[in-house]
Amino acid sequence: MDWMAWTWPTAIFFLVIASLLITFTILAIKYPETPRVGVLRIETTRGDRLFITLLGSAFINIAWLGLTDLAQWWALAVCAVYAVLVFRYV
Repeated sequence: MDWMAWTWPTAIFFLVIASLLITFTILAIKYPETPRVGVLRIETTRGDRLFITLLGSAFINIAWLGLTDLAQWWALAVCAVYAVLVFRYV
């Protein structure tokens, strides 16, 4: 797979996404959840909130790259705070 130019950060990224999906699947099987209504006024489940978090984090990172010269690690911190807020209030 040399043509794909895999790097350790890329591999870690995909491993984290895969482990999140596996974890949320196990949680859904073991602890079924009823949807709840948050600040968006729509019913969301754990999986919905994970999707919203991943999508928002992608936009945060893209904006971070385009608008600041700070290290990307700071964007990771912003994404972590964003994830906590989404899972708590959405």
